[in-house]
Amino acid sequence: MEISKTFIRDMSTIDRALINLLAKRCELLGKTRADQTASDILSFMDQYYERTFQNPINLDCGSILGEKSVISESITKWLRHADSIYLSHTQCDKVAYLGPEFSYSHLAAIKAFGDAMPMIGLATIPSVFESISRNDSGLGIVPIENTTDGRIADTMSMLIRSDVKICGEVLLPIHHNLLSKSPKEQIVEVHSKPQAISQCRNWLGMHFPNAITVESNSTAAAAELASKVPGVAAIASMEAARHYELDAIDTDIEDNPNNVTRFAVLSNKFGLRSGKDKTTILFQVPHKPGSLADAMAIFKKLALNLTWIESFPLLGTSSEYLFFIETDGFFDDAPVADAIQVLSSMTLMIKVVGSYPRAISQKG
Repeated sequence: MEISKTFIRDMSTIDRALINLLAKRCELLGKTRADQTASDILSFMDQYYERTFQNPINLDCGSILGEKSVISESITKWLRHADSIYLSHTQCDKVAYLGPEFSYSHLAAIKAFGDAMPMIGLATIPSVFESISRNDSGLGIVPIENTTDGRIADTMSMLIRSDVKICGEVLLPIHHNLLSKSPKEQIVEVHSKPQAISQCRNWLGMHFPNAITVESNSTAAAAELASKVPGVAAIASMEAARHYELDAIDTDIEDNPNNVTRFAVLSNKFGLRSGKDKTTILFQVPHKPGSLADAMAIFKKLALNLTWIESFPLLGTSSEYLFFIETDGFFDDAPVADAIQVLSSMTLMIKVVGSYPRAISQKG
């Protein structure tokens, strides 16, 4: 179909108007948050999006563009990209994430920061922490827990050993897909990272009982291999499928349809207070009966809701543990500050790992 002169004229007029509006948007954002880090700016904008686009009253274009829930999600993604355009030109923060491009950590980074932000993929979780500690990267993103597989041990270990802080979180629904260049009947091996294979084990047993499962460093690396080797399929994202030109043998093959990974956004400082915040605390109690129960009672007494409790073995011991907890509120809110102060007198070690805004939703 040949493009008409009228179409070119009208579309270019609209595009010029959009570009001019983008420039004005960036100017306003610069005036409002000129002294803030990239993470602070994005947290600030999240509050704006929640107040504007989570409220159906503020969406008066649904009749033109479709369902309001769809347009809300699509517009916020579009505007997040606009945020990242501004940040890419005004901030020196680089985002370090786990894995190559098109891994789930990369997708979480795009969801958090937009895809115009400068990013670097690193091979291991410790590498992401070390990049921030050395100030090679201003921000990082790593998985911290999954609804199917639970905690991510490498992340928790680094939070114990490092001074890097949690300054935000991202909830990413994980939808696995079986990808290959070979037809279904010729697939003899299925490659992916161990967690992805585990999350699809029942489905694989039903549909590919004779295929060999092979662990890979990442879902994206598995997809790259599947693009080159006949008979190999990968469990990976649809973004990886498009990049490596793979066919989707089947989609949404995860055993748990509510499979969500929570990612921690990392920095050398706490996040920006939003009014809907969480604080993560790490502590060690004396190894004696009742000490943990006494510590937990503090939060009940101060009417603080605990959103996550996780034990982690103390390195060099056979039966002692460190405890991670998350509670509602910012670290210097009166109830949270009181809890930290009382805990300090009862514990062998206590560390505030982060204070940050709660993730708004689990939509991808």
